[in-house]
Amino acid sequence: MTEVGARDGRAVPSPGSASPSGRRRRGSPTSVGAWPVAFIGLLMLGVAVFYYWPIVKNLITSFQQTNAFGGDPQFVGFDNYTALFQDPGLGRAIVNTVLYTVILLLGVPLSVAISAMIELKGLRFKGLYRTVYFMPYLAMPMAVAQVWKILYNGDFGLINQVLKGLRVSNPPYWLVTPWLALISVSVFGLWCAIGFNVIILSSGLKSIPVELYEAASIDGATGLKQFRWITVPLLTPSIFFLTIMTTIGGFQLFDAIYAMISRGNPVEPQTRSLVRLFYQQAFVDSNQGGGAAIAIVILAMVAVVTVIQFIGQKKWVNYV
Repeated sequence: MTEVGARDGRAVPSPGSASPSGRRRRGSPTSVGAWPVAFIGLLMLGVAVFYYWPIVKNLITSFQQTNAFGGDPQFVGFDNYTALFQDPGLGRAIVNTVLYTVILLLGVPLSVAISAMIELKGLRFKGLYRTVYFMPYLAMPMAVAQVWKILYNGDFGLINQVLKGLRVSNPPYWLVTPWLALISVSVFGLWCAIGFNVIILSSGLKSIPVELYEAASIDGATGLKQFRWITVPLLTPSIFFLTIMTTIGGFQLFDAIYAMISRGNPVEPQTRSLVRLFYQQAFVDSNQGGGAAIAIVILAMVAVVTVIQFIGQKKWVNYV
């Protein structure tokens, strides 16, 4: 392809065209060279080494039996999976993990309401409110969990002191009661996650055109109707993102429950999550093959739930 020169009328090649010899010019934008490949190659090498290879190695280990230090591996086939699925603690761990994840997901609609109130027109100190909600997310989970553990203390904890002040005669022992311990940890996890949710949803709210609310006001739509028919539908991409991240985070429950419910707690075996069960098998019982099998089960469950969420999002997520 050629173009006529502006001054002398001679035909000159257009940018990116081939030279008379058939070779592409060096200055063509499509001739990227080796540098981009080199940079991408280094990145993919890091991803392969630190992400993909551990998954493959863990899968291999799940079919092996090793000693306490991970040496002398012996292939045992599906024996680790057979022992895992015969363990009654697996079902309890799955139920606990799912319950914790469901309680965390309840924080998503709560965060939507909080974000909508923060972004109300005319509200002052919005930045301060966002900071206050986001601070728990920045704090170290183990340190904050210790604070909540003191709050939950049945004898001198602040929560029970408030309940006694409200004339509750026998306030519960939150972290040593079987049906309350996991819920107490879940409330702590919900409190930690709201800050991140509010920041993401606030960003989504700012992307909604103001003209839509003005048009709705002219048509007589009240604030609640605007929230129902404008805010929530246009916020569904952010809500979907949070459901994915919250679900994955819920299945990774370990640090909060490890800090708040110690091994000496009588309800510890009844409140184990899948990751806590993995820790028990791999590091306490030195059964690395069994621990690897639990990790594969967690990976499979997260993958299945995520795929279901991506399939279901087509029916309720509105991409504008």
